[in-house]
Amino acid sequence: MYQKEKNVKGERDKSSIYYKTAENNVDHLKESGDDDDQLDKRLTWIAFKQHYFSSILTSKTGFASADLDVKTAAEADIVKLYSAKAKLDFSNQKDNQYSFNFFFGPNKYNILKAQNDGSNSIINMGWGPMRWINQWITVPVFNFLDGFHMSYGIVILILTILLKGVLFPLTYKSYQSMAKMRVLKPQLDEIKAKVGEDNAVLLQQEQMKLYKQAGVNPLGGCLPLVLQMPFTIAFFYFFPNLFELRGESFLWVKDLSTYDSPITFPAIFGIDHVSLMCVLMTLTTLLTTWYNNATSGATGQMKYIGYFMPLIFFFVLNSFPAGLNYYYFLGAVFTFLTQLLIRSFVDDDKILAKIEENKKRPESEKKKSSFQSKMEEMMRQQQAQKNKK
Repeated sequence: MYQKEKNVKGERDKSSIYYKTAENNVDHLKESGDDDDQLDKRLTWIAFKQHYFSSILTSKTGFASADLDVKTAAEADIVKLYSAKAKLDFSNQKDNQYSFNFFFGPNKYNILKAQNDGSNSIINMGWGPMRWINQWITVPVFNFLDGFHMSYGIVILILTILLKGVLFPLTYKSYQSMAKMRVLKPQLDEIKAKVGEDNAVLLQQEQMKLYKQAGVNPLGGCLPLVLQMPFTIAFFYFFPNLFELRGESFLWVKDLSTYDSPITFPAIFGIDHVSLMCVLMTLTTLLTTWYNNATSGATGQMKYIGYFMPLIFFFVLNSFPAGLNYYYFLGAVFTFLTQLLIRSFVDDDKILAKIEENKKRPESEKKKSSFQSKMEEMMRQQQAQKNKK
C-alpha cells in the first residue's frame, strides 16, 4: 500500500485488513502496528483498507478460513504491507464453480452502504453513542446539505450552526446554573472563612445547606455540558474519515482532509509544521476560557487548567484534518458568541433576588434534587462514622 495522503502517519493509523464473518460480525487487525491472525471460521468478505480507499473481495459461498497479516513497511512511502491467504470449501460445491465480487473504490459511506454487505462498517464512526449520532444524525444531515453542491467549508459552517441551535437549550440551562453559582460565591466564601478548610466535613455540610436553601444544584452547570460531549466526540471520528473532504479546498486550506501547513520547519520533537486552522481554534478556545473565568470569578487551579487544556489539544490536533479543526474553531466561536448573548439576557441581581426569595420559603415547599439527596445521605454517613470514633 503506497502512500496516497499528505500525512503518512495518519494514513497508517487508519489502515488495516477488515473482514466479516458468517455471523455478520465485522472485525479487523490492529491499525496501530503489526498484527496477524489465523481465522478458522467462515468469512464472507476480506477488505484491504487504506484510509480513504479499499479493495474488498467477497465470496457468495464464503471463505472456509483465512490467514491475515499486516506489517508496517520500513520504506517511508509505503503505508503497510498486507497479505491474505483464504481457503475455499470444496466439499459442498457442485461443478467447482464459485462467484466472487471484487470492489475497488473510495471509503465513502453511501457507496459502501449500497453494497448491502456491511462493508460500510470499515469506516470508523466511533463507538457507542458517538457511532449512533454519526450514522443516524450527522451522515443524513451532511448528505442533505451536500445535495446543494456548496463548498464543504460552507457545509461545515451550516452543520455547526444547526448543531449549536439544537443544543442551545442545554447551553442556556448550563449558563443559568453557572450564573447561580457565581452570585452565590460571596456567600460560599463567607462560609469557608467562618468554618475554615481544616474541617472538610463541616464545610461541605454548610455549603450543601446553602445550596439547599437557595435551591441550587452545584452540578447543574456540568450536566448539560456532559450531555453535549457525545456530539463533540462524534465529530472527532466523523471528519477524519470523511472521503468527501479529500482534495477539497476552502479559503487558504488546499485539502480539508489533511492538515494545513502554511508554516513548516525542520522537525522538532516530531513536529515539522504549524496548522493555522488549529492555531485559530486554540486562540478562540483560550478567549472563551478567559471570558468564562472573568464572568465566573474562577480562582486557584481550576482557573489555570482552563488555559492549559487548549494548549494540550493544539499539539494533539495540529496534524489532524483542517476540516476537523475548522469545525472546532467554528464551535468555539459560536460558544463565545452564545455566551455573550446569554450574558446580555441574564441579570445577576434578579437571580440573586430569586435565590434570596427561595431561601425564605418553608423547607416543606422546597424540592430536593437527586444530587442534594445523595449528598445529604453521604454527609450523614460521614458524620455517623465520625461520631463512632
